[in-house]
Amino acid sequence: MRYIRPLSIEDAVGQLAGSAGTAAILAGGSDLLVRMKGGFVEPDLIVDIKSIAGLSDIRETADGFSIGAAVPCAVLGENAALKKSWPGVVEAAKLIGSKQVQGRCTITGNLCNASPAADSVPALVAAGARAVIAGPSGKRTIAVEAVPTGPGKTSLAKGEIIEAILLDKRSPRSGDAYLRFIPRTEMDIAVVSAGVNLTIDEHGVVTAARVALGAAAPTVLLVEEAAEALIGRKLDEAALERLAKVCAGACRPIDDKRGTIEFRRKVAGVLARRAATTAYARAGGK
Repeated sequence: MRYIRPLSIEDAVGQLAGSAGTAAILAGGSDLLVRMKGGFVEPDLIVDIKSIAGLSDIRETADGFSIGAAVPCAVLGENAALKKSWPGVVEAAKLIGSKQVQGRCTITGNLCNASPAADSVPALVAAGARAVIAGPSGKRTIAVEAVPTGPGKTSLAKGEIIEAILLDKRSPRSGDAYLRFIPRTEMDIAVVSAGVNLTIDEHGVVTAARVALGAAAPTVLLVEEAAEALIGRKLDEAALERLAKVCAGACRPIDDKRGTIEFRRKVAGVLARRAATTAYARAGGK
């Protein structure tokens, strides 16, 4: 096994592209090191990206925020501007692991681990976040929901690495929220989860919305019909009921020891309804 700590994204991409065996990227390591210790994976090459300039920074620009791939989740929670603009994204990131894990884990790692139950991913999908990918052929930017292709699998090609996550500048009267259901009070993974992001006009009518569900299918679901249930109306009881019904119907969950298909569908609707109510209030709706 080789361990390297490149100082540039170009070097990291070159090392990954030229590796003959299995390669892994180390940011926080909260997923990778656990899997290695459990004997589930043994990479031939580990590329530690924490010394690459810019990858540990949160940058606010005129277009929004750029969150480097090596930024720990604890740092997200300390950024006042990010918390004010995207509270749902930050609250989702802060649910990953314990206080100790928070100091290491990253939302990019959470995304690339490609678990259907990842906490930060539904919130990022609802937020319309994008991933900046560097690779042997240059850079490209794709929607966050296009990264995971199935449990433990991503669309990243050999040699490619996510450099940053982009969040747009918020429109006025906008809000987002994330909620999950877990059997315990903390330190657990979602049985089902929901992220909602919306914008309202001066009359409280929803003008734009995105709704995402986690742990409800092999990958996070962006439920466009659920957004349509909200757009063009105030968040009244009829809109919330329609939202819950659509989300329950969109689920493609499995039966396992943590929850049944019927239970997950029911809870998906309940959580979407509650997250939408919170997002609406954060947007200034009454």
